[in-house]
Amino acid sequence: MYLIVNFGGPRSLNEIEIFLKTLLCDQDVIPSKLPPFLHKFLFSRIAKERAVKIRVDYEEIGGASPIYADTERLASALSAKLNAPVLTFHRYLPSTHKDALAKISQHNSLKVIPLFPQFCYATTGSIARFFAPLPQNKLRWVKSYAAHPAFIKSYQRRIKDFLQKQNLKEEETLLLFSAHGVPVTFIEEGDLYERECNLSFENVMKAFPNAKGHLSYQSKFGKGEWLRPYTNEACEDLSSFNRKNVVIIPISFTSDHIETLFEIEKLYLPPIRAQGLNAYRCPALNLEPYWIDALVEIAQSSDLCNNRMLIK
Repeated sequence: MYLIVNFGGPRSLNEIEIFLKTLLCDQDVIPSKLPPFLHKFLFSRIAKERAVKIRVDYEEIGGASPIYADTERLASALSAKLNAPVLTFHRYLPSTHKDALAKISQHNSLKVIPLFPQFCYATTGSIARFFAPLPQNKLRWVKSYAAHPAFIKSYQRRIKDFLQKQNLKEEETLLLFSAHGVPVTFIEEGDLYERECNLSFENVMKAFPNAKGHLSYQSKFGKGEWLRPYTNEACEDLSSFNRKNVVIIPISFTSDHIETLFEIEKLYLPPIRAQGLNAYRCPALNLEPYWIDALVEIAQSSDLCNNRMLIK
């Protein structure tokens, strides 16, 4: 039996606020020194204000995030390949939790596959904490697969297919890999995320010896220092790379959603084009058949760990 876990995303404009509230009130994602009740009070207000501001962003991508539906479709495809039930859990869609937990309770043991290739306490770790009350032997996790050959080959194929479709030559192209950022304090406290992003970047680049590559981090939130270089700053001046084509690759995302469909497409590509360069967004892996096959291989070949090992 298998369980795939993801963040989820608002399925309508009306769900933006509750999604953001659940996300921002999670102290694994947004750490603070405030007592939990004050953190919840403050960030609930921030979520309400932010929901109004980003409503227009979601309207730009069709009024909803595709990540929920894509995760459900992915589970169905994996179930057919694995010939076993594949359940889903959407961390920041609380209206889905009761049904998901009821289905999880029907199984004595589940192999959990996070849809986050690189381990972080704010993603896989947060979901593991949510499941902490469950019996420890119930869930056995694939911790991450940042350098797993099946994941690396999937992104290499995704990029190769995209370059061919756009008729882009490697020697004229910069591959700008963009991972979701995290606060620097996470890394200082022992989080493996930066190391694993570098592993993914370095391994994927082995298939593109004639291209130039660069790794950056996007979606900074708040005033603190996050992992650098920031993608938005990197996009402002790419002259040092001496390439006429720039392809942004969402290396830490397996599904397209607001960070790719709006943030990359609407905020990062225009300043690149303003420099006289050709700028493109490479889609995430989404529901590509080879990615589904890769997840089957990852599920069947990865070492497993228990829930407690993933919690900070």
